Amino acid sequence: MKLFSIFFSFLILSNIACTQVPDKRPHLENQKFDEMLTQLIDFSVPVIGVQELHANQQEYIILDAREKKEYDVSHIQDARFVGYKKFNKKKVKDIPKDAKIVLYCSVGYRSEKIGEKLRKMGYNNVYNLFGSIFEWVNQGYTVVDNQNHPVFKVHTYNKKWSQWVDENKALKIY
Repeated sequence: MKLFSIFFSFLILSNIACTQVPDKRPHLENQKFDEMLTQLIDFSVPVIGVQELHANQQEYIILDAREKKEYDVSHIQDARFVGYKKFNKKKVKDIPKDAKIVLYCSVGYRSEKIGEKLRKMGYNNVYNLFGSIFEWVNQGYTVVDNQNHPVFKVHTYNKKWSQWVDENKALKIY
């Protein structure tokens, strides 16, 4: 029994050690959103903040890892749809392995998972947008529709997740 307790304790401690929340991470407008995200994502893909991406957007290939219906409501300008459930490596085969890539989804979970896949495929400059499109609109940055027109709406995945979008920053669609 003592051996089992030691083994179980080791598993718990090793699991905690695998999830390393960076001390310095990008600023989020909502502290509760930050707290939720630090528990949701693993930080297995380096994060980038929305302010840094916005200031240097032309340096990155931006990939949207949401579902098509979410992308069609609005997306970050020049973002390329790659999806999540139906992600296929053929969608990125034209991107050079050394390109600087930023992935986003609603909050950062799905984009982190696609980022992990890209890293396994040999892409070495992959970043997850911390807070993703929700934080992008919360900080007042523009999103566009499929005709590249600015819109004041974002697909929030469902009602539960919509709490993380400031209602003064975007109309919530789910």
